[in-house]
Amino acid sequence: MSKKDQTEFSFGSPSNETPAVPEPKQKEAEVAAVAVKTKKAKSAPEPQGTPIPLQDGGPLQELMDYNFIQYASYVICERAIPQLYDGLKPVQRRILHSLKEKDDGRFVKVANIVGHTMQYHPHGDASIGDALVSLTNRRFLIEGQGNFGNIFTGDRAAAARYIECRLTKLAREEIFNKELTEFVPSYDGRNKEPVTLPSKLPLILMLGAEGIAVGLSTKILPHNFKELLEAQIAILQKKQFSILPDFQQGGLMDISDYDDGNGAIKVRAKIQEKKNNRIVITELPANTTSEALISSIEDSIRKKKIPVKAITDFTAEKVEIELTLTPGTKPEKAIKALYAFTTCESKISSNIILIRDGKPVEFTANEVIVELTKRLKQLLEAELNQRKHNLEEDVYTKTLVQIFIENRIYKDIEECKTSAAIEDAILDGFIPFKKKLSRKINDKDIETLLNVRIKRISRFDIDKNRKDIEKLQAEIAEIEKHLKQLTRYAVRYLKRIIKEYAEDYPRKTKVVKFDSIEVRELTAKELKIGYDIEKGYCGYSVAGEETLECSSYDKLIMVWDDGKYKVTAPPERIFVDTNMLYLAKVDRDKEFTLVYTLDHFTFIKRFTFGGTILDRDYLCTPEGAKVLLFQEGAPEELYVKYKPAKNQRIHQQVFRPLDTPVKGVKARGNHMTGKKIARIATSQQRWWKKDEDNHNGILL
Repeated sequence: MSKKDQTEFSFGSPSNETPAVPEPKQKEAEVAAVAVKTKKAKSAPEPQGTPIPLQDGGPLQELMDYNFIQYASYVICERAIPQLYDGLKPVQRRILHSLKEKDDGRFVKVANIVGHTMQYHPHGDASIGDALVSLTNRRFLIEGQGNFGNIFTGDRAAAARYIECRLTKLAREEIFNKELTEFVPSYDGRNKEPVTLPSKLPLILMLGAEGIAVGLSTKILPHNFKELLEAQIAILQKKQFSILPDFQQGGLMDISDYDDGNGAIKVRAKIQEKKNNRIVITELPANTTSEALISSIEDSIRKKKIPVKAITDFTAEKVEIELTLTPGTKPEKAIKALYAFTTCESKISSNIILIRDGKPVEFTANEVIVELTKRLKQLLEAELNQRKHNLEEDVYTKTLVQIFIENRIYKDIEECKTSAAIEDAILDGFIPFKKKLSRKINDKDIETLLNVRIKRISRFDIDKNRKDIEKLQAEIAEIEKHLKQLTRYAVRYLKRIIKEYAEDYPRKTKVVKFDSIEVRELTAKELKIGYDIEKGYCGYSVAGEETLECSSYDKLIMVWDDGKYKVTAPPERIFVDTNMLYLAKVDRDKEFTLVYTLDHFTFIKRFTFGGTILDRDYLCTPEGAKVLLFQEGAPEELYVKYKPAKNQRIHQQVFRPLDTPVKGVKARGNHMTGKKIARIATSQQRWWKKDEDNHNGILL
């Protein structure tokens, strides 16, 4: 059992349930909206200008507090959160109780069961019908006949008047025992309903559950039937055990982030490759239908995230969704894209909160199975004692009748004229045989003897009666042996259940370790950004000069010739004007070289853009500047040709940008020259005069 403390949430609703399992250590925790009762506060000074004084307390507030706590308690205990010991919410328990009352081995109309359950459940037929269909589709407790919907496609069940149901053999034999069930009046007082069912099965972990109440919620994942019972055997034998979720839809499961009933699991669809450039989804991830999955695939196709050309759904009794890939696509890449961008992969969180002894308590999965194993032993012991008591009563009755007939005590009552005289005559007749009886004769025993017919007296077989008594006594001795070795008896019981039922409930979800999927790598060439230089539009829907390929997860940086720059998500179509100099994916640490003019002076700087806010305009030059050169990295040399001017001796110069340090984007940079520049380049061009004296420029 986990050493984690259990958290118990307390509130004002009393419990009708008698504790069946000793409580483990637990720490009290408040439920903010439920457990905190407002206390009267001291009167605060009246604010100036307030016409009516405000008070924190008063009868109305107390009434509201009380009613809210009662409402919250009701929602938690009577609607949303299941019980620990039988694993059922009230509506589920009432449905099963109604099925048991109507059970004759044959199918019953669901509408009849819904109507019968309404004697116990005050919330209408819709909630009862939905809960019954859900229980039936989980297969353990209710067997359905007719259209109960499809867990793979999400199709709804037929109307209640058209479908039938009955208890499964497992439910009929393992979760009911009237003599061990505590009953309370139903909501209208006309009937009696069970507080909890004496289930010997770990139903809450078999079925799973989900519920949202006031101030708390629960999400319990279903587990594999056989593995749960094997875990209980391990607990009884004081061995190590582990239990993991299992879903009817099948699929794959990664438990890296799962922590014994808490945390989350990742689930995936099972996808197989086929010939002719096709793949097929054969199993769904948990909590997903084929319709929802196809919808997510279609949405990703529209966003050009997955290379799928066509979808064909053959899902019926089994899942079969065939995907035709675009020509040239590798199936491995398509499968990774499906996991990355559709509900073929999803995450399911788990948080176990259950009602125990009228209070919501937080558990781990291991703590739940340990508690239910203790409960199992108690129920088995109670059943054995109940059976022993019934057998002892049978022995007593047979012995009583044998003495009554064999010694002709019935002759003593022939002359009696009153009931009191008859009773005295019978009691007097049994005085010599007191040692043969295990208890005193009561009124019910006398009534039994008086109902013995003459035909039975005349045909009474003393030898057969003795053999029957010996057989009953042997069975009692066997029960006493089981009671002395209760743990072994419980293990044998669990092994019998496994042998009888486990084949019907095999594990469907495979536990694997998922490979990590690099989304940016999958979508690196997802979008092709075009730039229409003539009209000044840019985006992935623009038919123009293709500037770059990128992912929808990338961020792009745009730089204009006036020094303005902006970081944005890949646009579909935006106006950027015709003076955009640079467009690329953002790399905040990449170095750039920039040459600009301002007030007849030219400056150069090397810098990095650093961090920016999305879609906000910035300047990488002083306002009013004109960019002459902008490029990634730093060229070794810059060749500058000046415009002709009077008395100008130097007409061209070479500068070395690497002589300048890398600074921030807001830095002014180094002064290059005060002359007007005609041309600038990072290599010698045709306009560069090689025969003319080259003067190395100085960067100040």
